[in-house]
Amino acid sequence: MTTVKPTDAITLNYMKIRLNSLPPGQSIPFDLYVSIGGRPVHYLRAGDKLQAQKISNFEKKAPESFFILSTERNKYQSFVRDGLMSDKLDTKQKAMMLRESTMGLVEELFERPDIETALSDARQTIEDFVEFMDSDAAAMVNLIGLSSHDFYTYNHSLDVSIYSLGLGQAVGFKGAELRELGLGGLFHDIGKRHIPLDIICKNGPLTDDEWKQMQKHPQYGLVILNEHSSSENIKACAFEHHESMAGNGYPQKLAGSEIHAMARVVSVADTYDALTTKRSYNDPMKPTDAIELMAGKLASKYDPAVMKALMAIFQKLKAAA
Repeated sequence: MTTVKPTDAITLNYMKIRLNSLPPGQSIPFDLYVSIGGRPVHYLRAGDKLQAQKISNFEKKAPESFFILSTERNKYQSFVRDGLMSDKLDTKQKAMMLRESTMGLVEELFERPDIETALSDARQTIEDFVEFMDSDAAAMVNLIGLSSHDFYTYNHSLDVSIYSLGLGQAVGFKGAELRELGLGGLFHDIGKRHIPLDIICKNGPLTDDEWKQMQKHPQYGLVILNEHSSSENIKACAFEHHESMAGNGYPQKLAGSEIHAMARVVSVADTYDALTTKRSYNDPMKPTDAIELMAGKLASKYDPAVMKALMAIFQKLKAAA
């Protein structure tokens, strides 16, 4: 193994990837590096294969430590798309490959000073999700089944995007609008880039002052997306996903049809994922309990048509299980 450039070069010259995006036993067309002591070390040459046991061991011990050269980003993306079209992988393997490959992109959205590349790549990624859903009836079941159930900004953003695509499809979004909705779900919390990490990662409930800061993330998200010429649909998802149909949400206290239709979908996806994932200070709710709460005590907050779609989707998931 050959040691290359030091720590700060990782951010500039390397792209983080997840090992579970590399199906075991398949040749990979790019060099693979592992971070040891903050330095990237050459681990696997292009053309070599990873075995399932090694992937499992590394995912348990060092899931965040693997990189490829940024110059090989296109090779990695093509590798993932070829995998999605391969008849050698089953639906679950394809879902794993697509979800895990997207996690690196989501991390870039929140970590890198320059997010232009990640924003651009996200469009093709959502296209891949939509095509996968269209090509395989079991795709959505498998994608949802891979949810980490851990409330971490990266995981949450990806899961909200996946749920939004499923809900959006169920309520009638198609084509370009469905892809925009998927992007809106992916970017809905992008404003948290400007929220202090000690608030986002706090081990317990927020104070009143911390909550006031957290409530600014929709405005911050709108600013970021305006800077990168995003569509009105995507911006609405970021700016309005905490509005309430009853008019008591934030930041604008919009009500009913004043709330963008896509933001209403993202709102349901966002709440459902938040309720069913583990946080530092509480345990996740069971899906049935979360839906019961949202359809009962919290019903006035959500678009009834989207809630109906959520219940229908999870009846299908329950039947499939």
